[in-house]
Amino acid sequence: MRFLLRPQWIALVVAVVGFAVACYVYLAPWQFGRESERDAQQKQIDTAATMDAVPFGTLVPGDAVPADDTWRKVTLTGTFLPQDEVIVRLRVVDGKPAVEVMTPMRTTDGRIVVVDRGTVRALDGQTVPDFTPAPQGEVTVEGRLRTDETDPQGRPAFQVAGHRQMYAADSRTVAAAAGTAMVEGYVAQQTGPGVLTPLPVEAGEGAAPFSNFSYALQWLTFGAIAIIALGYFVRLEILQRRGRRDRAAERTALRDALAGRDETPDRP
Repeated sequence: MRFLLRPQWIALVVAVVGFAVACYVYLAPWQFGRESERDAQQKQIDTAATMDAVPFGTLVPGDAVPADDTWRKVTLTGTFLPQDEVIVRLRVVDGKPAVEVMTPMRTTDGRIVVVDRGTVRALDGQTVPDFTPAPQGEVTVEGRLRTDETDPQGRPAFQVAGHRQMYAADSRTVAAAAGTAMVEGYVAQQTGPGVLTPLPVEAGEGAAPFSNFSYALQWLTFGAIAIIALGYFVRLEILQRRGRRDRAAERTALRDALAGRDETPDRP
C-alpha cells in the first residue's frame, strides 16, 4: 500500500474524497433544500388559491410585502407611472425568450407599488419588443403578491434603446432608478387594465416537479460512485503489483533452478 504515498495517488485520493464530501455535505443538501423550498411555495400557492382577493393595504400595511403572504391575491387601485417603468430582460417563458414589464403605480393611499404587468415574447430576450403601454388615469388591477428577486451581481438599471432595463424583478432597483421610495416587493398582475401575458403561478418557475429531489439523489450517487471507483483502482493497482511480484518470483526461482542444475557435478 506504500504506492498510495506517491504524489499522483495522493492527489487522486484527495480529489475523490473532496468530491464525495462536497456531494454529501453541500450539493445534495442544497438540492434537498431547494425541494423543500418548492414544497413550501406550492403550499402557499394552494392556500392562496382558496382565498379571495383583498385590498393591497389589508395584507401590506407597511413598506414591504410580507414573505408569509407571498402569492396571496390582492386588488390594487391607483395610477400607473409609465415614466418609471423598467423592463426585466433575459427572461424565458415556455422555453422562449421574453421580457417582463414592471410599471410602478401610485395607489390611492399615496404609496408607490411596482406592478409586474406580465411578459412579452421577444426575439432574443434582450431586444425589447413593442407592447401595450400602461393605461392612463385611475384603474383597479388584481394580482398576486411577490417578494423581490435579487441580482447576484447587484447591477443597477440602465438605459438601452429607449427603455430602462434590469436583470431581476426587483422593486428596489426600480425605486433606485426612479429616485423614489417604493414598497419592497411587487404585485404580479393577473387581470385588469394594462395586463400583458400574466406571469405563471407555479412554485420554482422553470423546473419540473421533483427535479431538485432527483438532482439530490444524483449527487449522492455520484459521491458513492467516486468512492467505489477509487477503491476499485486501488485494488486493481494492488493486484497488478502482486502479479508482477509473483512473476518476478517465478523468474527468480526458474533462474535459481537452472543455475543449480548447471552447478550439479556429473556423476561417474
